[in-house]
Amino acid sequence: MKHFFDFLISHAKIYGFIFPSSEIYGGLSAIYDYGPYGVELKNNIKEFWWKSMTQLHENIVGIDSSILMHSDVWKASGHVDKFNELLIDNKDSKKRYRPEILIQEYIEKKFLNDPEKKKEILSRLYKSLKKKDLADIKVLIDELNICDPVYKTKNWTKIRCFNMMFKMKNEKDLYLRPETAQGIFSNFQNIIKSNRMKIPFGIAQIGKSFRNEIFARKFIFRMREFEQMEMQFFILPEEEIKWYEYWKKIRLKWHLELNLGDEKYYKLCDHNHLAHYASAGSDIEFYFPFGFQEIEGIHSRRDFDLKNHEFLSKKKLRIFESERNYFPYVIETSLGLDRIFLAIFSSSLKKEKLKNGKTRTVLKLPYYLSPIKAAIFPLVKKDGLPEIAKKIFNDIKIHHRLVYDQKESIGKLYRRQDAIGTPFCFTVDYDTIKTDTVTMRNRDSMKQKRIHIKEISKIIEQETGLKKVLKNLSHFI
Repeated sequence: MKHFFDFLISHAKIYGFIFPSSEIYGGLSAIYDYGPYGVELKNNIKEFWWKSMTQLHENIVGIDSSILMHSDVWKASGHVDKFNELLIDNKDSKKRYRPEILIQEYIEKKFLNDPEKKKEILSRLYKSLKKKDLADIKVLIDELNICDPVYKTKNWTKIRCFNMMFKMKNEKDLYLRPETAQGIFSNFQNIIKSNRMKIPFGIAQIGKSFRNEIFARKFIFRMREFEQMEMQFFILPEEEIKWYEYWKKIRLKWHLELNLGDEKYYKLCDHNHLAHYASAGSDIEFYFPFGFQEIEGIHSRRDFDLKNHEFLSKKKLRIFESERNYFPYVIETSLGLDRIFLAIFSSSLKKEKLKNGKTRTVLKLPYYLSPIKAAIFPLVKKDGLPEIAKKIFNDIKIHHRLVYDQKESIGKLYRRQDAIGTPFCFTVDYDTIKTDTVTMRNRDSMKQKRIHIKEISKIIEQETGLKKVLKNLSHFI
């Protein structure tokens, strides 16, 4: 599995999906840049999520709030006082770790064939986390004889709390936001008034968040700068369970529609350790190259946020209707964009052995997410074939994201498009001059057939557009 993960990271860099940030200066830990094909794939994922939220649900609207917000926002949300992770240092390696992660990873290996012992230790860990019994967690590390993964020593400090927000230098109490949700809550009344929203309704947002992760790792899975796709759904308090169950079902359906493999999902695991704002929470877990990990969370935030913002801001954030005034409850869906990118990328990357004994690397992305929808090639660089191919490209490039290439042999051109996930290649050859037809090649099957030039755009739209998948999802809403 480690070999595959190394191959994945290498492929992502070589083919322009993901680069280490500031690489020419040695890079930055847990910070990455998205390359030409990576940003296209990322944008396609965002478009799919955004349309499935705001286009399929008539009562969900969007917002794009600022990264920098008034410091009182983070006081009201509880992040100043409660957005903490536990921290332990090894005095020899000078490295920091999250103690609960140290314990979890140790027992996964040590008690792989002893699920009862693993369950017993995890139960004790979760109880101590809930009670904030840091001393007992330290005792557990000592009892298990857990060593530093680098230096293999047990020279640990005491466990302490560590606030994960990035504070702006030379600015009093100004932070980079650790989540996008608070921009939604602080604009709650603005959205109700400007869009005449009525309960139940939702507000969706895609945006950057920042967390001072002490355990950032696993490529783009856990980073200090990352992107979230969140939706806050405002409901009547008495309908909390109804909508909580509804959004768990809808979000799982969205994931399964990607066809990455149903067996790769742990479908809705209840939280053992809830965030400070949540009264209930479930995770959708996905089988990444390093095992099952959270990919999306669905939470009931109840009235935690609106109530606290009303108290601190002295502005009314409750609902007044039918001789009743109340704080609506909130069901939150929160999906990490970088994590779903990694899930899709890792599940789609394949090495296939061909009939001729050779192998090909192919990125079998869902067609509607592929960075490039189709490639246009001339068979050879002479006899007017490049001119015909370029005309086809120019005629339809306003409708689809295409590439035109003539730099290598047709076989090498096909292989490159396989590696970046392009669903279809259309090749102009000598028969094109006589019949106005081209060869269409399918990425997954590698089968070829001839079609008329006039059909190219229609086929690309039918096979790679979002309409089909959005229609499938709409049946469940």
